[in-house]
Amino acid sequence: MTSPNKTTAPLARYVQIIFFGAAILYFGKTLFIPLFFGLLVAMVMYPVCKKLERKGCSRALSTTLSLTIVGLLFAMLLGLLIWQVMVFWHDWPQIAGKLEILIFGLQAWISDQLGIGLAVQTGWLQNMVMNAGNLVSGMLRGTISTTINICFMLFMIPVFAALFLYHRHVFVQYLRLVVGPAYKIRLDVILQQVIDTYFNYIKGMILVYIIVGALNSAGLLALGVRHALLFGMLTAIMTIIPYIGIIVSALLPISVAWTTKESIWYPLGVIAVFSFVQYLEANLIFPKVVGAQLNVSTWSTLVAILAGGILWGVSGMVLFIPFVAILKIVTDHVDEWKSLNVLLARTP
Repeated sequence: MTSPNKTTAPLARYVQIIFFGAAILYFGKTLFIPLFFGLLVAMVMYPVCKKLERKGCSRALSTTLSLTIVGLLFAMLLGLLIWQVMVFWHDWPQIAGKLEILIFGLQAWISDQLGIGLAVQTGWLQNMVMNAGNLVSGMLRGTISTTINICFMLFMIPVFAALFLYHRHVFVQYLRLVVGPAYKIRLDVILQQVIDTYFNYIKGMILVYIIVGALNSAGLLALGVRHALLFGMLTAIMTIIPYIGIIVSALLPISVAWTTKESIWYPLGVIAVFSFVQYLEANLIFPKVVGAQLNVSTWSTLVAILAGGILWGVSGMVLFIPFVAILKIVTDHVDEWKSLNVLLARTP
């Protein structure tokens, strides 16, 4: 008969590993986030780098060209974001005029229906503006801190990616020494499958953006918004930039609906469409599509998204999904972890 102490000992050990591992990841996120983003970029660009080397390019040149491609794609997204901001700024006078008319109409309705005079309402608005000013100042301080962190990340990610690509043989040799000769053949298989997993992850993300863009466009077409297909696809693409991308890209179709339609319900309908599609993307489309591409169960994908959000915020929500896929690949080849494989695999 197995004693309770022997039964609970492995469980306690696993709990300790999870607890201390989570603590290390949380307090070391300044290092780990750019490090693993760099690893992600290196994994995705490894086939390109390898192909350039086969054509005669040196490793340094192939690494530079691969990262240049990534930089150009990022610059295109940033340019798209700036373009939408400029278009929105061009439409702002019309939006401000309609907003002023709406406020005056609301004040008149409150005065007629509730008996609150315009002077009292103006005093309320002034107080709200003062409070909003204090709130904005706090937000600006937080924005400055966030901007500094983002700039640091944007500088370190290509540095880590370049180091991973250029010194990849060193890291592979290190892993072989760690796992020992017993797992040497399995390690080569695992590494190749990991590269394929990252590729499938990117392919799944592209498919998610196509589905989200189609749903956005369908919703805008139903509302009769001009250039619905263009706005729908642009909004889907801009979701690559967490939070800021969807907000800025949504302002353009909202402003078009505001200035071209006579009713306030049309811009509100645009907001409702984007909110509903974002809900579907976060809770249904992303777990199903990306999970299918990575051969990871929907349950483990959702757990990875939530755990990543708790530990690393938005960066963790992006990075933890391929982490789970890599862990699933490892459990495919380690017999001692088959029980964990049942939870992670889409088709155990």
